[in-house]
Amino acid sequence: MLRSLACTLVLLLSASPAGAAAMNESLDMAVPQAPAPLRVEGRQRLMYELHLTNFSSAPWELRRVDVLDRDGGAVLAGFAGAELAARRQSIGAAAATPADAALRPGERAVVFVEFDLPAGTLAPAALRHRIGLLGAQGEDEIEGAPVAVSEPSTLLLGPPLRGGPWAAVHAPQWPRGHRRVFYTFDGRARLPGRHAIDWVAVDRAGRIFRGDPDRTANSLGYGADVLAVADAEVVAARDGVAERATISGHRKNTLDLAPGNYLVLALPDGRYATYEHLRPGSLRVRVGERVRRGQTLAALGHTGDSTRPHLHFHVSDGARPLASEGLPFVFERFELLGTYPQIDRLGREPWQALAAGTERERLGEAPASNSVVMFAK
Repeated sequence: MLRSLACTLVLLLSASPAGAAAMNESLDMAVPQAPAPLRVEGRQRLMYELHLTNFSSAPWELRRVDVLDRDGGAVLAGFAGAELAARRQSIGAAAATPADAALRPGERAVVFVEFDLPAGTLAPAALRHRIGLLGAQGEDEIEGAPVAVSEPSTLLLGPPLRGGPWAAVHAPQWPRGHRRVFYTFDGRARLPGRHAIDWVAVDRAGRIFRGDPDRTANSLGYGADVLAVADAEVVAARDGVAERATISGHRKNTLDLAPGNYLVLALPDGRYATYEHLRPGSLRVRVGERVRRGQTLAALGHTGDSTRPHLHFHVSDGARPLASEGLPFVFERFELLGTYPQIDRLGREPWQALAAGTERERLGEAPASNSVVMFAK
């Protein structure tokens, strides 16, 4: 069950760790989207956002954020200094620079939380958070924002594409990556790409195109069959968004056209699978149609906000591509070939081989950031 829990804490005459006078104003702490465990490389991963808003009349400095097991009190993860700065995004005109840890009056900061539990460890039933602050009255430490950890879906998805190799392009630390891009519709900000993956075809030499790299159709994955990941119903679709013949001729789109041509499937577990940037005229299914796992739905293209032909795929809680909350998903199986520790090497050189002892066959997992995989043909 998805929950939205917020906790507003008012500090009154509490003792500070440094012995300074206590702060006497409030910090609003909220976790809008409850996390669910995601299995990656044999470990359980939690990914979510902690929203912090300064309701006082003075600035505070964010010193530390700790994630605690709500019931046992154990510290599960902690972020401070440069690591905390890299995970923080301020909302609005008062946005802080990376070197500025201040949280100004009225400012909201989003802390992007990702951490792996130790191997063999189950996710806790619930979390809470401890925030270290420094203000004019000295240091203080507060706890709040309890949130229950959701149960993961038991649905194992089939491949969205055939064969490979495919680079699973995603990384939580990218400022403009899907993980950090909010969209606001109907008076609510959502993060549909929280767990999104951009699938880019790559060959054994690391190339992502043949011949002239500026020709759209020369990208290796262009026109590849896009497959249904489960038995499902088509609940949303768009075709007819134009595609340029060259990469350099591609233009920025309006927000509504950012997904390009797309399909959305209602999965049997109540979630929705979204496929974006599809080739114009390639959709083979209509809204209301039932599809079978492995069925060809459309072709990979270069429509919408796409820097090069690829398939954008994510799972969410709604049928509108940009107005839904992204949810974790796992595939029944895939073969892990390697990884790109530096994603700018993609298209220029081969991927990095697997470390000794790493299992190639992955079952019931999601691919790690910028890994290279093969699906069944």
